[in-house]
Amino acid sequence: MSIVLTHAYYLSTDPKEQRIMKPYPPLGQLYISGYLKEHGLENYVFDTTFSSKKEQLSFIASKKPDVVAIYANLMTKVEVIKLIKTLVTKATYGFPKIVLGGPDVTYNTENYLRSGAQYIVIGEGEETLYELHQAIKNKTDIHAVSGIAYLDNDKVVKTTARIKMKDLSVLPLPNREAIDMQKYLDTWKNNHGQSSMTISTQRGCPYTCKWCSTAVYGQSYRRRPANLVAQELAMLKQNYNPDTIWFVDDVFTVSHKWLAEFHKEVIQQDAIIPFECITRAERLNDEVLQQLKEAGCYRIWIGAESGSQKIVDAMDRRVKVETVREAIQKTNQLGIETGTFIMVGYPGEDEKDIAETIHHLKVANPTHFTITVAYPIKGTSLYNEIENDITIQPDWNTSTDRDIDFKRTYHRKFYDFAVRRIVNEVNYFKNRNNLKEKLKLKVKSIAALLLMKYYKLR
Repeated sequence: MSIVLTHAYYLSTDPKEQRIMKPYPPLGQLYISGYLKEHGLENYVFDTTFSSKKEQLSFIASKKPDVVAIYANLMTKVEVIKLIKTLVTKATYGFPKIVLGGPDVTYNTENYLRSGAQYIVIGEGEETLYELHQAIKNKTDIHAVSGIAYLDNDKVVKTTARIKMKDLSVLPLPNREAIDMQKYLDTWKNNHGQSSMTISTQRGCPYTCKWCSTAVYGQSYRRRPANLVAQELAMLKQNYNPDTIWFVDDVFTVSHKWLAEFHKEVIQQDAIIPFECITRAERLNDEVLQQLKEAGCYRIWIGAESGSQKIVDAMDRRVKVETVREAIQKTNQLGIETGTFIMVGYPGEDEKDIAETIHHLKVANPTHFTITVAYPIKGTSLYNEIENDITIQPDWNTSTDRDIDFKRTYHRKFYDFAVRRIVNEVNYFKNRNNLKEKLKLKVKSIAALLLMKYYKLR
């Protein structure tokens, strides 16, 4: 009995990502593959990033696996549903059992089951998928497997919740050999002059931001031992020689004790690779910043989301805007690049809050910033708060949570133009030399402001 692990993200159909060209491999599935391999279970990973659905289906047809385990997230949901319908309706693929996992399945369990999936893995997938496979193979009681959902007599059955893996040191490394890592390295190198790989050091997040989904790992904090992370860095350095590392953890410096150990281990093991990470402002101080720099950190993404304290408090971010600002400034001064995330259109946000965000970005002066219009992900506190105020709820099978809209302070278009206003106004401020470019940015900023005022009245 074999398993094919796959997903439904196809770079060739994503125009936005084709412009950015910063793809990363499916790390979660590689972790599961490594776990199954360690437990003697034959499995294959078909990574669709650089492939097509036709090639994916051809691979599945050639293997005729007993189980196809598909990762589903908000971005890939529509393609996942299409893939399921093909696999469950055509004999070419041997009618494998379809198992779904990932962040989008926990709060959409019934919808996915009624779309053709036989089983849903809720939460962490390694132990659950292995036990589920054994139950299918040995025809034992499926209900005895914790952390799954399935249909029985057309009713959704959920088994007891899977206890989260406490000791992450027992996790084998991701099975990176299962896919063509060189394609990722080459894509980065050819488009950006340097290659990049990902590492995960923790699971869960202890914070309570209302817009953030904790559907897989929960509101917890579990960490791999620092010496093992350093060993993984040393291995990647020797086997792949990436130019940079992206730590995918939600809050890399949440534990100062762990960070001090990490700092010591990467130096002792000669495992330093330039890296970037995400953290919170209040988990940075002078000592932490120095340790990060010595360990190889060249860029820190410091969460802000808004320059308005009113909105930050509404998000339950539990941080002062001034603290975020100071952290960005201190990091800049140390010669480490900074990045920050901005969200507009949050419930209650008005024109004054947008102006405060522009001021915040100008004063903090991060090297990079990204910006998006807030959208409610099912299962989050934000979704629960606005559920009765939803104005657009598209068909579930053909849309994602990004397409949901709700009553905001102003017309939805106001916030689209607010994004343009912020980007152009802040870049105008940051542009010190090119007068022609500055003028162009200022014109765009003013145009966006006028359109904001127009839609404010709608």
